[in-house]
Amino acid sequence: MIKVKLIQYTKDPERVVAMAARLCYSPIGAEELAEKMSDAQVEKLVDKIVSLGHASTLEHVSFTFAIEGVSRVLTHQLVRHRIASYSQQSQRYVSEHDFEYIVPPTVSSTPGAQAKFDALMEQIRVVYDELVGLGVHKEDARYVLANAAETKIVATFNARSLQNFFALRCCNRAHWEIRELADKMVKQVKHVAPLLFKNAGASCVATGHCPEGSMTCGKLAEMLKLRDL
Repeated sequence: MIKVKLIQYTKDPERVVAMAARLCYSPIGAEELAEKMSDAQVEKLVDKIVSLGHASTLEHVSFTFAIEGVSRVLTHQLVRHRIASYSQQSQRYVSEHDFEYIVPPTVSSTPGAQAKFDALMEQIRVVYDELVGLGVHKEDARYVLANAAETKIVATFNARSLQNFFALRCCNRAHWEIRELADKMVKQVKHVAPLLFKNAGASCVATGHCPEGSMTCGKLAEMLKLRDL
């Protein structure tokens, strides 16, 4: 089961974004601006920034997540979001003896499939241990490991990059595992920065229309209802 926790983020992120935006048009410095801006002014300005899509100032705030219980399939997709920083549990240095693994829902729900899947994972465990026992280095024995192997990763995004991540990965057409991760992450950032992420989610949630064309999931109305909850 995916575990994700927002472990660190920029203090008062919405005020930081508002201050950075106001600085562009102010003769006074950033520190003084941050002190003088009222909560109402911050809210109004952040709402305007988000609504207009003037997202460069969102890059001044960051959010760090600890992620566990995910597969290497997921992290291969995750690190394709290049404007972010990642630190992943290393199969080179950490023993994968008796490794945990992620079972896809179509495997667990298809009669006879999980038994075959589990049998293969057990075989891989045995071969991995045998290779290490023969003196093969862990960094080389890991070549037999499956994409299903469970891993852990710390990921840090700025708010603009996070919005892009959510737009792509909260989409119904995203792979089920990373979509589940994205859904958990968006709930956590909305809790600490509701103004910045008020429209965060699949692209259709923010824009009101689906960008997928003929490949749409056909659930636009359903997704818009989720936005308004």
